[in-house]
Amino acid sequence: MKPLPKTTDLCDACDEAQACAALFQTFGLRRAFTGPIRTLRIHEDIALMRDTVSQAGQGQVLVIDGGGSLARALFGDVMAELASRNGWAGLVIHGAVRDVDELNTIDIGVKALGTVPKRGSRTGAGERDVPVHFGGVTFTPGDHLVADADGVIVLPTGLTAADIAVQDVVAATAAYAAGPPATPKP
Repeated sequence: MKPLPKTTDLCDACDEAQACAALFQTFGLRRAFTGPIRTLRIHEDIALMRDTVSQAGQGQVLVIDGGGSLARALFGDVMAELASRNGWAGLVIHGAVRDVDELNTIDIGVKALGTVPKRGSRTGAGERDVPVHFGGVTFTPGDHLVADADGVIVLPTGLTAADIAVQDVVAATAAYAAGPPATPKP
């Protein structure tokens, strides 16, 4: 499997890539992930998220706009196991998670604002597959997301990480780092 291009290289090669300014923490065994976006807008409620990760993920990334709330966790170890088994690439959560020790042993990528032990309610309130906006980025269902240790980016509509040539910017950065060629001393 070809390694995933770094978010930094993708941003350098594609000015239209949107970088999310939210300060995420990373959880799960997958430290980097990419895929088409699915979205939820929920507030301290996990029922719609549970229903969504119970479906086949097909390598998609679930972006959850929890309004930035850190009062109740929107995701934990049981849902992570379910999402992993159902083929989700990862989740980006504008809210909190719980069960961190267990999350870090599961084959899933998770970006979240923080942790809290209290689980969200289960009323089913919220919206699915609507554009959501946080961290200065609009996450539109179907667009592609890339996440790694440097952050989360959304690529322009119609592009995937494989469509963006990063070799030239990587080579230019390496040449810059090497400095000017040494000049012989007389």
